[in-house]
Amino acid sequence: MIDQELEQFQQIYNLITEFLVNYSFQLLGAIVIFLIGLFVAKKVAKIATRLCEKRNVDITLSIFIANTLRIIVIIMVAIIALGKVGISVTPMVAAIGALSLGAGLAVQGLLSNYGAGFTIILTRPFIISNTISVLGVSGIVKDISLAHTVLTNEDGVEITIPNKHIIGEILHNSFANTLVDSSIGISYDSDPEQAIAVIRQCLREMNPVCNEPEPQVGIDNFGDSAIEIGLRYWVPTETYFNNKYQTNLKIFKALQDANITIPFPQREVRLLNDSQEKVAG
Repeated sequence: MIDQELEQFQQIYNLITEFLVNYSFQLLGAIVIFLIGLFVAKKVAKIATRLCEKRNVDITLSIFIANTLRIIVIIMVAIIALGKVGISVTPMVAAIGALSLGAGLAVQGLLSNYGAGFTIILTRPFIISNTISVLGVSGIVKDISLAHTVLTNEDGVEITIPNKHIIGEILHNSFANTLVDSSIGISYDSDPEQAIAVIRQCLREMNPVCNEPEPQVGIDNFGDSAIEIGLRYWVPTETYFNNKYQTNLKIFKALQDANITIPFPQREVRLLNDSQEKVAG
């Protein structure tokens, strides 16, 4: 039993030794070629990125071009390295072609994501750093790949959306800013024109608030207990809530200093006397 195992081990050792003697230089050459190819692919991607930056090409498209060129170079080098070892890639290509048909049916969802991602990169309805809203989800575009788009928000939460759920849907793109749409109630005894002027001044003094387009302030509604002053202004998406809270605090203090009353909600309650409800007999 031990002799058989030793004989098998000897045969395996002889095969490995023979392979290394006959193909050691080819194998070493293939490894060197592949390593050089990886280095060249990285350099080609960097050069492509620099050229795109000089020509002011969109960052999303430039990343796609650089990655595509890098993958093409790596595939070409891998084919050359395999040929150096004596492995023909023709049967492999035929096998991949045969398998791709069956695999395509199994990964239809993935392929649709890739198709949608390719459409996004070519048509560029949004780019990295834009603020988008789709299917009730909004955030800043952090990354765009062929399979999915990654959004992030002020809390640092990353939201991954498959690209097939973006193409064909209603898409809102507000670029770098987000609209703040709110209102504040003032008493009917207060002067609404004065309140509007105070709020406009506060918005002008707040640095994060964008002046283009100009903030809008006016009477939005007549409530039961207050005149509702509506205000709409744009702030950077990255600090949306922080800017909104600071602006609200500044407006509140400014209205107090101007003696403009923000009333409590009021309701009128009428009580009927029991005697009035009695019917004469």
